[in-house]
Amino acid sequence: MSVWLQRPPAAAPAGRVFCIPQAGSGTTVFDNWPAERAGVEFLPVELPGRLSRFTEAPPDTLEDLAAAMIDGLEPYLGVPFAFFGHCWSAILAYEVTRRLERAGHEPARLFVSSEVPPQAGPAGRMLDMDADELAAEVAATIRDIGRKPHPELVDLYVRILRSDIELRRGYHAPEPNRLACPITVFGWRDDPEYPPESLAGWAECGNATFIQLPGRHNEFNAAPDDLIDTILAGVLERLRGRKPRPEGSHR
Repeated sequence: MSVWLQRPPAAAPAGRVFCIPQAGSGTTVFDNWPAERAGVEFLPVELPGRLSRFTEAPPDTLEDLAAAMIDGLEPYLGVPFAFFGHCWSAILAYEVTRRLERAGHEPARLFVSSEVPPQAGPAGRMLDMDADELAAEVAATIRDIGRKPHPELVDLYVRILRSDIELRRGYHAPEPNRLACPITVFGWRDDPEYPPESLAGWAECGNATFIQLPGRHNEFNAAPDDLIDTILAGVLERLRGRKPRPEGSHR
């Protein structure tokens, strides 16, 4: 199994959704998500420098991280697949999807949540936070997934969060490539950091559909039915009339 995956992939799923943790987080943010729904499996992606990969140094750039992720996940792209990214990881999901299309793969869809489009540049209050403020953000995320924020764990993830923020700060796409696959953009009604108008630029990145869901910034942690059902429908739509390729095949 790839080090990029939290659990072994199914032998012959109908489709796959690769779920990328937000900045400063690990795959535990997807603990409430289903492992499988209607034959489509949801696979949390384990990034370097966290959880089972603590000893690995993070890449120097977001582009390097995207390239390494593709190398690790390419054997599992023989069925309709999509990427989900929230906040910081939405940009990583976009870059991975862009590169896969350029290499000849055909992602079913890109799902992004609570993040400005790549051409809008880095945005968000965490960019200017000090260590104490970042620690408060990390602790809040840990509580959101139903765990207790121990000080040592918070300190560790603050370091990861700072590294992730620097990766985003160094990524620039003033004229983003337009994706061939459709994009679903999720906004959250009680998320003041990313109001609907801040997400509109995703329409420049492809055929974008905008969906507003009830909840706060990290509501995706709870895997609300509207979110999961929308993602599932987007992948199943691609299944019509398509035969899956054998596992491990490349285009």
